[in-house]
Amino acid sequence: MHTSRRTLLAATAGAAAVVAVGGGPALAEDDDTGRLDDKRLRALISRMTLEEKVGQLFVMRVYGHSATAPDQADTDANLKEIGVRDAAELIAKYRVGGIIYFGWAHNTRDPHQIADLSNGIQKASLAQPRGLPVLISTDQEHGIVARVGKPATLFPGAMALGAGGSRTDARTAGRIGGAELRAMGVRQDYAPVADVNVNPANPVIGVRSFGADPQAVAGMVAAQVKGYQSAGVAATSKHFPGHGDTETDSHYGFPVIEHTEAQWAELDAPPFRAAIAAGIDSIMTAHIMVPALDPSGDPATLSRPILTGILRERLGYDGVVVTDSLGMEGVRTKYGDDRVPVLALKAGVDQLLNPPKLDVAWNAVLQAVRGGELTEARLDESILRVLRLKAKLGLLKDPYVTRRGVDRVVGIPSHLKAADRIAERTTTLLVNSGGLLPLSRRTHRSVLVVGADPASPSGTTGPPTTVLGAALTELGFTATVLSTGTAPTEATIAKAVAAAQGVDAVLVGTYNVTAASSQRTLVNRLLATGRPVVALAIRNPYDVAQLPDVKAYLAAYSWTDVELRAAVRVLAGRADPVGELPVPVQKADKPKEVLYPVGHGLRY
Repeated sequence: MHTSRRTLLAATAGAAAVVAVGGGPALAEDDDTGRLDDKRLRALISRMTLEEKVGQLFVMRVYGHSATAPDQADTDANLKEIGVRDAAELIAKYRVGGIIYFGWAHNTRDPHQIADLSNGIQKASLAQPRGLPVLISTDQEHGIVARVGKPATLFPGAMALGAGGSRTDARTAGRIGGAELRAMGVRQDYAPVADVNVNPANPVIGVRSFGADPQAVAGMVAAQVKGYQSAGVAATSKHFPGHGDTETDSHYGFPVIEHTEAQWAELDAPPFRAAIAAGIDSIMTAHIMVPALDPSGDPATLSRPILTGILRERLGYDGVVVTDSLGMEGVRTKYGDDRVPVLALKAGVDQLLNPPKLDVAWNAVLQAVRGGELTEARLDESILRVLRLKAKLGLLKDPYVTRRGVDRVVGIPSHLKAADRIAERTTTLLVNSGGLLPLSRRTHRSVLVVGADPASPSGTTGPPTTVLGAALTELGFTATVLSTGTAPTEATIAKAVAAAQGVDAVLVGTYNVTAASSQRTLVNRLLATGRPVVALAIRNPYDVAQLPDVKAYLAAYSWTDVELRAAVRVLAGRADPVGELPVPVQKADKPKEVLYPVGHGLRY
């Protein structure tokens, strides 16, 4: 591993230690706060070329497990999409201030590899003239959005934590998750989600939200912010001004939120206010239109009234503002890819995340400054915020990580135990007619496990039916597993019904069941066999409304191993169900009526 490239000059007590960063100028660090003061950061900015300044504002994807030697397929993808071969070339050409890791970009194979990639990126950046460390980020929300997988510790996601209702657990999950990311060189996490999920039909937020109650969500958001940031990782609350009440996914369309300003203040604003009060380091914008806050028809990401008028001025936030991915449809419907980054900066954004074509976006910002549409002073303002954050996170002092540090922190037994304990406290028992649960090995030893097997969020867990079967076996049951998918065919349903004949009970994992879903047919046919059927909602708890005849229904809020194993311990009576719904479940046939209210959760 690389040692940090730094020179500490002996200084008298109380004087500042001087830190030389890469090929850059020596920076003095304030002894009392450990933070570089603005005067020195401004001196650093004054030495940058205009091209370097533009680069500092971008956070870009890059394919490959290595900064200098990616696999050939990743080199090809980089050449095609970015015009560079690898991360080192990306940095040399565009001087980007940040890089975002994705599983699909092959950045996150395993913890040691991630640490090596992070070090390779820092080494490449510090080797440049006036080189600065890179702020490496990822979307590690846990639950259904996780870029780093096993053997790192995976925690329940937001709605599960909302069901647990413990701010202490939320903070612990943030602190441990943050410590593991930092050990791998990731110092900005695009979490926690601060959206209040008041719309059950929301296709993009759902279980990524802590719940439907703005005050409860605010408390959980603040707890997670404090957890992540106590571990030395910048938390990012998203998606401002609030993506909770939409039926359109901004990845593929342009959602319009029809809340009045008063409704926004009551429903959407509280978690963001709480995040700011907790000292949040960064806030991510939403590609949504909120006519009550800005009637121009622009997405919030490009809205000066929303980002400067409300977020900066009314809410008093002066931290880093990062866009949601600029490759998403919601921000590209009204303006071309060359206008989007310029308008985002004019609106008040500091970091431009993942533009579809970096050369187009980068050159557009450069030309906007040269042509006078943007001033260099406006760029300096954002760069100062980004550098303040890099300084706060210790990047200007030592951006490197070690393999030993990974081994000491990532996926250690105490972290895995904490995740298991927290997950147990989130499992929610929604229905238990006739006291079917807890399931006893004496009366229901043989169990058929069927259901949906959605792809693992991190690519390292599952498949869910296999995990459920293994967890039952571990507790002394005899489990048979049959994956039936999210849309079981008539043949698959017949196979499941035949397999149910010879067992004492059936466990079904349901996934986003709708009125037209063949998952309903599967469950109803299994019920018709007379065998006891237990259902487990492995994503949205709203599934229960579509299957009113099921005698025992649990909600796990995600299909990662930690939540599924915890649900089985609850099902088998090894742990008590203590989770409570953080969202209301409406009746399937009368959506205006509530079937189970917020706070519903049965006990044994």
